[in-house]
Amino acid sequence: MNGTTGGTAARETGGTERVPLPVHRRTLTFDAFEEGGDLLVTAYLRDERPWQTDGRAVLHHMQLDVRVRKSDMVITAADAGMHSFPHAECPLIAPKFGELVGMRVGAGFNSRLQEGFRGVSGCSHLFELSRALGSAVFQSVMSCHARARLEANPVPRPGLHPLPADVVERVVAPIRGTCHIWSEGGVAETKVRAGVDLNHGPYPIPALGTAD
Repeated sequence: MNGTTGGTAARETGGTERVPLPVHRRTLTFDAFEEGGDLLVTAYLRDERPWQTDGRAVLHHMQLDVRVRKSDMVITAADAGMHSFPHAECPLIAPKFGELVGMRVGAGFNSRLQEGFRGVSGCSHLFELSRALGSAVFQSVMSCHARARLEANPVPRPGLHPLPADVVERVVAPIRGTCHIWSEGGVAETKVRAGVDLNHGPYPIPALGTAD
């Protein structure tokens, strides 16, 4: 039930408490599916006005579907769609995002997006989806690797099991430098080198001195 409290829309919680509704809600959702050597990613952006009661309650609802080749992170298919939009002409720009095909998700990806899809060259909301796509694809590839490791080693082994240098490098190289934890020679790399099992046991993964 909508009402007004001090000029703020609110909803009832089943009792007497009235919780203010947000003036705006933006949601980005990414679903990734593994299909052979590819990732299929479906991305959604929704802008909602929970206090509004007509069609403008869902101001924007955008969708972006891409296929990414895991071996080199190149986008091989891309399709954009609009389910809710403010102007009848908005969907005319959707085919522009087919030009994502051929772009590699990696270094320089955001710069190419800025050059080709920002501002009057595209749609600001599909641009935001595309920009967030990079990290979503990266995390999805990491999830593929994690699932493969769990399938290969479903049972945790107690204690530490130091890894050969080439294995450490293969695990760490794609993630190195992405955050303070994965800095070169940092916390996460040290754990991997020491043989901490990152796929089993407590989460968050304890500090190295207590992780064994």
